[in-house]
Amino acid sequence: MKILVTGGAGFIGSHLAEKLHDDGHRVTVIDSLSNFLYPKEIKEQNAQLLISKGVNFIHTDLSKSNIELFVKDQDAVVNQAAIPGLAKSWSNIDVYIESNVIGLAKLLDACIKFKTPKFIQISTSSVYGFSATGNENSPKSPASPYGVTKLAAENLAKAYEMNFGLNLTILRYFSVYGPRQRPDMAFARFIDAVLNDRKITIFGDGSQSRTNTFVSDVVEATISALHLDRCPEEKIFNISGCESSSIQEIVKRIEKIVGKSASIDYLPRVFGDQNQTMGDIDKAKKYLNWEPKTKINEGLEAQVDWQKKSQIPKS
Repeated sequence: MKILVTGGAGFIGSHLAEKLHDDGHRVTVIDSLSNFLYPKEIKEQNAQLLISKGVNFIHTDLSKSNIELFVKDQDAVVNQAAIPGLAKSWSNIDVYIESNVIGLAKLLDACIKFKTPKFIQISTSSVYGFSATGNENSPKSPASPYGVTKLAAENLAKAYEMNFGLNLTILRYFSVYGPRQRPDMAFARFIDAVLNDRKITIFGDGSQSRTNTFVSDVVEATISALHLDRCPEEKIFNISGCESSSIQEIVKRIEKIVGKSASIDYLPRVFGDQNQTMGDIDKAKKYLNWEPKTKINEGLEAQVDWQKKSQIPKS
């Protein structure tokens, strides 16, 4: 297959593009290499890795460039491109709308023009709001501007599906972690602090719980979605780990893996932070034949090992 992965130099996108290439697909990656959340050098490292393997890399911004030539003749498009993160979305809503909604609209227009056979829109558990513990039909009440833009993106893609016949699948990722994780994300910050004898910052009391999902499991779910042909239900799937851990429990696990104790500063919770996520993945099991394989300790050990070896520019 010829597959376009937007946002393919990011954390998850780079893993997906690499695996698709290794599986024999012809992969093109588009990425703006934005430094909005963290140093662009991190994405540049990911891009160079992909280029070294033979992946076609294009440096451009979906919301500002003519992307039609990149979409033409593709068998599938996976839209990983988005500005993530809760905290900055409150003061930069225009940036989030431009990337997460306007950029998507341009991409969808191109896919309709060239009759792209498959389109996968990557979404997030944040569309559910403070609690994400049910199935895909649970109420959607996003509690941050970021979550609002991601739900808007889902609805925009569904409008193209209803009106123009877009072959759409939506995947809602739950708290992804592992090697190459963005340095602004919690696990990366915690591991870096423990490894380098710095204080960990926890926003809130640390009781917030997540079913964290290892990046290779997320990649496998996404590839399964690429091969999904027919589904009698709406093609929206929760992609989630199965082990629930609080923030405090994760820190303890990292301490044990690294062999050091952490010093912790507690700060007020970020507005919009989720209280609990526990993704119901019965639908993904049934139609994607997918469930996570990586246990939380195994995944954390892999991320700690990667961060020990990596030269990561600081955010």
